Amino acid sequence: MKIIFMGTPDFAVETLEALVRAGHQVVLAVTQPDQPKGRGKSLQFPAVKQAALAHNIEVYQPQRVRRPECIAYLKNYEPELIVVAAFGQILPPAILSMPKYGCINVHASLLPKYRGAAPIQWAILNGEDIAGVTIMQMDSGIDTGDMLEKAQIPLAADETGGSLFNKLAALGAALCVQTIEKIENGTAVRAKQDDALATQVGMITKEMGRIDWNCPAVQIERLIRALDPWPSAFTHLRGKTLKIWRARVLAGGDPKEAGTIVSCEKNSLLVQTGEGILSLKEVQLEGKKRMPIDAFLCGYPVEKGMALGMHENMHAKI
Repeated sequence: MKIIFMGTPDFAVETLEALVRAGHQVVLAVTQPDQPKGRGKSLQFPAVKQAALAHNIEVYQPQRVRRPECIAYLKNYEPELIVVAAFGQILPPAILSMPKYGCINVHASLLPKYRGAAPIQWAILNGEDIAGVTIMQMDSGIDTGDMLEKAQIPLAADETGGSLFNKLAALGAALCVQTIEKIENGTAVRAKQDDALATQVGMITKEMGRIDWNCPAVQIERLIRALDPWPSAFTHLRGKTLKIWRARVLAGGDPKEAGTIVSCEKNSLLVQTGEGILSLKEVQLEGKKRMPIDAFLCGYPVEKGMALGMHENMHAKI
């Protein structure tokens, strides 16, 4: 099938690669403009651009895809289908209706739940037992189109945002190819979403990683896993940012001491929360590498009774 592909981050690369392997004619890859990265602010290619160039696929990077000149540019390719995966821009009606088979989207949730940005992290934050991917026929709404196919997987007890991202990227890529085959042979079935069951979720921000020790330990542990690898969950210790990468929930303690280190031994650091205790397993102090808790305690003085949290230094770096 003659396809225009639209996507930007690593998640979308899996789908692009799957389309190429399946023998589809990807005539154009549309992605976001290059962005400055690092201290030198040198321009970095989006992941989709890198993958497309490796396959000699033409790349187009409009600032706003809804501009008339962009719509005219896409129309010249006469696509039969437009495949979208984490593109980052809303498509106007003129593009949605352009291809013979319309536009389909690879969305990393089991719609109608978790419409919008960051469905992967929110599934972990909310303690879901399963997650999945929906291939959706796009309409003018945000993730409101008819569902074509779904696939789901269980969440591991130690699932992180990063590990689930990788699993769903692969799952979505395979499901997209299967869905296109059904579209081609006329067996694809469209199912409307139940708007009453929809959950709209927003973008993940750095500030969301700030740990509120008054929350239950279970909730904080989910936050740690959901925001790994970005932006990470963090607190402050003696005025320095302390990222927490891995922790385990324990029962007990006194909620009145939330944010206080209640036990500090050679291989163990326990912090009181608003409900239960959090045993820190892997941390990263500002300016240092990630390390297991025993290595951290060997090189940094920590004592029982010390408090963690923002109140120590209002100007500490995130």
